[in-house]
Amino acid sequence: MSLPPEKASELKQLIHQQLSKMDVHGRIREILAETIREELAPDQQQLSTEDLIKALRRRGIIDDVMKELNFVTDSVDQELPSSPKQPVCFTDRHSTLLKKNFHDGFLLEVHRESLGDGTRMADSTTMLSISDPVHMVLIKTDIFGETTLVASYFLEWRSVLGSENGMTSLTVELMGVGTESKVSVGILNIKLEMYPPLNQTLSQEVVNTQLALERQKTAEKERLFLVYAKQWWREYLQIRPSHNSRLVKIFAQDENGINRPVCSYIKPLRAGRLLDTPRQAARFVNVLGYERAPVIGGGGKQEQWCTLLAFLCRNKGDCEDHANLLCSLLLGYGLEAFVCVGTKAKGVPHAWVMTCGTDGTITFWESLTGHRYIHKPANPDESPVAEQPKPLYPYRTIGCVFNHQMFLGNCQPSDSVEICVFDLNDESKWKPMSEEAIKSVCAPGATTSLPPFPPLCASTIDASVTSNEIEMQLRLLVSEHRKDLGLTTVWEDQLSYLLSPALASYEFERTTSISAGNEEFQDAIRRAVPDGHTFKGFPIHFVYRNARRAFATCLRSPFCEEIICCRGDQVRLAVRVRVFTYPESACAVWIMFACKYRSVL
Repeated sequence: MSLPPEKASELKQLIHQQLSKMDVHGRIREILAETIREELAPDQQQLSTEDLIKALRRRGIIDDVMKELNFVTDSVDQELPSSPKQPVCFTDRHSTLLKKNFHDGFLLEVHRESLGDGTRMADSTTMLSISDPVHMVLIKTDIFGETTLVASYFLEWRSVLGSENGMTSLTVELMGVGTESKVSVGILNIKLEMYPPLNQTLSQEVVNTQLALERQKTAEKERLFLVYAKQWWREYLQIRPSHNSRLVKIFAQDENGINRPVCSYIKPLRAGRLLDTPRQAARFVNVLGYERAPVIGGGGKQEQWCTLLAFLCRNKGDCEDHANLLCSLLLGYGLEAFVCVGTKAKGVPHAWVMTCGTDGTITFWESLTGHRYIHKPANPDESPVAEQPKPLYPYRTIGCVFNHQMFLGNCQPSDSVEICVFDLNDESKWKPMSEEAIKSVCAPGATTSLPPFPPLCASTIDASVTSNEIEMQLRLLVSEHRKDLGLTTVWEDQLSYLLSPALASYEFERTTSISAGNEEFQDAIRRAVPDGHTFKGFPIHFVYRNARRAFATCLRSPFCEEIICCRGDQVRLAVRVRVFTYPESACAVWIMFACKYRSVL
C-alpha cells in the first residue's frame, strides 16, 4: 500500500523537522570524524557505508532516531517537571483545549540603537534602560499548510535583571486575537536566563520601580497625543464640514485589540541581500496571501491591523498589512513613501502606497498586485471639451497619507484621487500633524511604540524539489480525472520542459513590468508541434503550494478544463510547475497546462 503524494510529502516534512530538532546531522558529522580519526587504518582512505552504520548503531544514534520518529501520544501526556501548570494550546477545528507540552529554547540578542563600548558587555543598569519587549506570536498550521494566527504577546523580559542567579520563571496567559482578544487560548511557562551572567544584578525593587515609571510615562505620552489628535481633528472639521465623511485614519487596532497611532505600524525596513530592488520588494509583498479579518455576524469590515511580525508569521493579511510592509520596505530603499487610506470602486475602503520622486512624480503602488501607476492629476478647471488623462489605477478617493514620521489629512475641496494634487508641503491642500507629537509615540525607543521590526528571513523552500512535487501531484490528479471520463492520458516530457521559459518570463514580467523571452518560447513550440496539429496552453498563478486546491481552481476555468479533458487524435498532454521563492517562505507558483493533438475536420 502506497501513500498518496500529499501524505508522503507531509510525512517527509515531519521526519525532516524531527531530525532537525534532534540535530541528527550534527551528531552524524561528529561520529564520522571520530570514526575516521580513531578506527581507520592509516592506509585506508575511505569509510564504507556499512562501517558508518555500525558506528551509528554502536553509539545509539539509530535507536534514538527511531524512538523519536515513533509517533505515539505517550510523550504528550508527560508533564515537564519544571512546569507549575500544564501548558495548553488552542488546537484543531473543534474549539477545544488540548494539553500539549513543548520544550524549546531560544537565544535572543539584546540590542541598543546607539553604539556600544566595543566588545564590553552592557551592565545591568544599561540593560534596564532597554525597553523593547520580546514579541511572541503563536500560529496554527493545518495539514494543508494553511496558517491561523492564535495569539500575539509582548513579553517584558527585564524581570530577570532582578533575580539573584540571573534566572527567573514566569507564567503568562495567552489571549486570542481580533474578536477573540478577551478569550484565553492557553498558558505559557517561560524560563528566562541572562547569558553571559551579569557581574552585578539589580534589586527587584529597582526593576519594578523602573517598569512602573515607564508605564506612567507611556500613559502620559498616550494621553497627550490623544488630546492633540482630538484638537487636530476639530480643526480639520472646521475647514469643511464634509471632511467628517473622509477616511482620515489616525488610530488603528492591532491583533490584540489595542488602539495604536497608524504611524507606529511603519518603520524603514532593509531586506539585506534577500530583495535587490523596490520592484522585487513589491512582488514579495504581493505574493503574501490576502485575507480579510474575520467578522462575527453581519455588518461592515472588521478592524484589525496586524503588527509586522504577526503578519509575516502567518504569511497573509488584509490590504493595510500589505501596504504597511511595502511602505516600510520602500522607505528602507531610500524612497519617500507613504501609505494612502481611501476607497476603491463602489466606496470600498482600501489602503495602498505612494512614492514621491525628486522630480515631483507621484507613483501609486498596489501592494496586493504589485502594479505601479503614475498619477497625472486632471485639471478640474479645464473645459469639458478638453481631453483629460484617463486614470488607470482603481482608486477613487483619498482621505490621508502617512509614514513613520508624518501624517497628513487631505483638505482639498474634493477627495477624488483623479484631481488631487499631491504637493504635501502645501498646507492649504494637506493638513499635517505635528512631527514632534508623532515622534513622541512612534519614534524608535519610545515606550509606546512597537518593538523594532524583525529582519526578514531567507526562504526555507527548495524551489526545484517543491516544483517537482507539485508537478507530479498534478499529473496524478489529471490522469485520475481523465480516467473518470473514460479517457487515456499520454504525457510528453519534452513538451512539458518547453513550457519552462514561458513561466520564467511571466514571473520576470510580474517583477519588472518588462516582457522578455516570449519570442524564443513561441519559436520552440512551433518546432515541437507538427503540421496539422493544434497546440493549446493555459498558464495560471498561485501563492500557495497545495496541488489539489490549485487543480480544483484550474478546473473552474472553461479553457483549462478544455485542455485537461482534451479529446482527439494523438492527444499529448503537458504540465509544468515553477516555484519562485521569496523571503519568509513566501512563493509564487506558476502552473501551465498544455496539449497538442491532430486536427480532424
